[in-house]
Amino acid sequence: MVRHVILWKLKEELSPEEKQSIKKEIKAGLEGLVGKVPGLVEVTVNIDGRIDSSNCDLMLDSVLESPEALKIYAQHPEHQTVANGKVRPYTIQRTCLDYEY
Repeated sequence: MVRHVILWKLKEELSPEEKQSIKKEIKAGLEGLVGKVPGLVEVTVNIDGRIDSSNCDLMLDSVLESPEALKIYAQHPEHQTVANGKVRPYTIQRTCLDYEY
């Protein structure tokens, strides 16, 4: 199994209301990929509960069957649609940690 964890920082010029709306769209889009992308087992996008000591705005925590499944996920058209339409236009920083367990 592979855990794929991403932290994003949203663009500073977005209002708090815009940020909340965008986070909800990202959450819905990414969590909706389960069952559509082969090898994607579980997806949780954390958008609430952030405290002031944080330096990122949201977190993707996902589980895939294998490193090969992670490669398929990264290139899958459904994932690319979410990434290009809901994530990349609104983020300025991305941090990733992938590991097998």
